[in-house]
Amino acid sequence: MQRRHLVQLAAASLAAPALLARAQAPAFPSKPIKLLVAFPAGGPTDITMRILADEAGKLLGQPVIIDNKPGAGGTLPAQALQTSAPDGYTVAQIPLGVFRLPYTTRINWDPVKDISYVLNLTGYAFGVVVPANSPFKNWADFVAYAKANPGKLSYGSTGTLTSPHLTMELIAQQLGIELLHVPYKGSADLMQATLGGQLMAAADSTGFAPQVEAGKLRVLNTWGAERLAKFPDAPTLKELGIDLVQNSPFGLGAPRGTPPEVVRRLHDAFKQAMEQESYRAALARYDMVPIYMGTATYQKFAETTFAREKALVAKLGLAKAP
Repeated sequence: MQRRHLVQLAAASLAAPALLARAQAPAFPSKPIKLLVAFPAGGPTDITMRILADEAGKLLGQPVIIDNKPGAGGTLPAQALQTSAPDGYTVAQIPLGVFRLPYTTRINWDPVKDISYVLNLTGYAFGVVVPANSPFKNWADFVAYAKANPGKLSYGSTGTLTSPHLTMELIAQQLGIELLHVPYKGSADLMQATLGGQLMAAADSTGFAPQVEAGKLRVLNTWGAERLAKFPDAPTLKELGIDLVQNSPFGLGAPRGTPPEVVRRLHDAFKQAMEQESYRAALARYDMVPIYMGTATYQKFAETTFAREKALVAKLGLAKAP
């Protein structure tokens, strides 16, 4: 009995430091959280994410600070997670381009296994625009010029292998036309180039809306399942005989190994922030809507999207050399 008692005392003494450390550990979060955004300041993603971050910060009791990391087709935040501590203090926007990385670039991490998926937030409304003084009065004019001038019709996107780029290449493939793609780091630069006459067209999210409403740009089509209320005269791709719908959902991820209770805390705060009127109103300005997926559903979405994007990259002949 005495021996058993001594063993119990020894076990208790060994466990005590761990229990004490756990008891003394500050509740998450105890300092500001950094949110990595995949596109430049001033564009629709940045504007809406700043409002979301502000609302989430109020709920978490700590500031959520935006850190813009544009370029590389929107994949830099996800790459940054691979060298960030799995403590919940770094989270990142995860655009669809992340799921194409292994098929187009040599990387040493897995987009499905090496990110802790928190929740999906929203998706983009896309379309094609041209300057108001463009000779392309409608989509038929655009296609006719492209067919008559292979490789000469220039269009810009928010980056190589982003959803606007790949969707335009799919459109071109379906129509049998060849376009000249010019990548930019984000919507702000892309719109400046389009308005400045450096491009003949742009494929982008509806961050172009203010320029359209000001009479500086014309919308040739939009890419949703239905016409956008803001641009009722612009046909969808499906109406134009192109069997495509693109809204490119995106959400938040954390480093692999982030504790489940921390992921849950982030999920709950950002989900509640998604429901705030300030965020919903900001999304509405860009024809975006909340597209909520919880942690488990978002993880499953990552798995299925990863497989689908492999097929898309292969179909377009953009896969990296073995």
